[in-house]
Amino acid sequence: MSPGKLSFAWGVAVGPAIQRVTSVTIREDGVVLVVADDPVWRREIRRSLPVILERLQGLLGSETVRSVRVPGRSRTRS
Repeated sequence: MSPGKLSFAWGVAVGPAIQRVTSVTIREDGVVLVVADDPVWRREIRRSLPVILERLQGLLGSETVRSVRVPGRSRTRS
């Protein structure tokens, strides 16, 4: 899959606000990795993962996109 095709599908799936603050890559095993520097954005993306996954699979196919992951630490407040 080309980076352009993934980037386009990502933008359609998440909208322009999230697209601006993230970058995405896809591994050979179908895992989409989402990088967001801001912990607030990471948390919001993680909350929306089921919807995002469904949209990406609809656009690119469930055989192409198996899961979406947001690496990085989640901070919890005490």
